[in-house]
Amino acid sequence: MKTVDNEEKLLTPAEVAAMFRVDPKTVTRWAKAGKLSSIRTLGGHRRYREAEIRTLLEESRTKP
Repeated sequence: MKTVDNEEKLLTPAEVAAMFRVDPKTVTRWAKAGKLSSIRTLGGHRRYREAEIRTLLEESRTKP
């Protein structure tokens, strides 16, 4: 888990995948489809805002 200048925690696709219990490639597909917003590192890797992911995770748990 990395942080940016304002101490916002960023998660890797593998970390997000573990939280949702899906494959990391699924997380990448979600980002490409616009279901998740991602930040690109200088090396071109995707990172996801922890606060947004936790909100989505809670919403997915409360939906029937």
